[in-house]
Amino acid sequence: MSAKKTKRRTRTPSRPPQHGSRTPATEPDAVTEEARRSRREEARRYRESIRRKATRRRYLRNATYGLLAVVVVGAIVYGTTRTKHGAALGAQERTLLDQAPSQAEAAGCGPVQTTSAYSGAPDQAHIGAQVASSPALSSYPSTPPASGPHDSSPLGADVYPSPPSIYSAIHSLEHGAAIIWYAPTASGAELGRIKSFFGDPSNRDHVIVAPYSYPDQGAAGRLPAGKEMVLVAWHHIESCARPSLAAAFDFVAHYRFPAPAGESYKGDAPEQGAPI
Repeated sequence: MSAKKTKRRTRTPSRPPQHGSRTPATEPDAVTEEARRSRREEARRYRESIRRKATRRRYLRNATYGLLAVVVVGAIVYGTTRTKHGAALGAQERTLLDQAPSQAEAAGCGPVQTTSAYSGAPDQAHIGAQVASSPALSSYPSTPPASGPHDSSPLGADVYPSPPSIYSAIHSLEHGAAIIWYAPTASGAELGRIKSFFGDPSNRDHVIVAPYSYPDQGAAGRLPAGKEMVLVAWHHIESCARPSLAAAFDFVAHYRFPAPAGESYKGDAPEQGAPI
């Protein structure tokens, strides 16, 4: 056997990884995970922002719809519940209505006539706006006028001792008033009763009592021949040979707005109940 010894190569063992040390392969994973968390948080905040904006828009939209609903319902309620009738009739008023047919016949009153609209300008035109100056009374479809161009201010309800502004009186008709025109030559107990009755504030709402005399207007400035009382509402007119309180009240009760409780309004004033 050869005495020659075989030399062995010694291998140095590798060291195991130390606790707490990080290999290069783990660092990118940590960075990536942190980026993912950041993106998720950013996405969450964005979704929350979108949700809040949508909630605000929904709230504002619902509030707007709610407000519109209140306005619409309010308008409907007002239109259906607003005053359509005046005070209830008292004993005197009921007696006058009961007497009206016979008293109107005795006073020579004709039926209520419906008049046509003014043809030379809009029926509700204001003088100084749609119409430059006051038209002649002869241009109106009826005497006294029952509609047509008028002053911008209505005539107040009252018993007038002298002829008031005819053009302001026409405006009052537009607001649902009734006018009891009488001839300046008329006299007697019935005319006194008319003035006394409608002189009472409780009976005067939207009622005008006045003499009709406008000499500068020719024939249209006085009542038709043989008529001492003419009752006028918007587009409605009744002529009587003599004054009669019962006939006048019957006309007022149905063609002045509002009608008394229990009576029907037969007029068609375009601005019913507007102040005069």
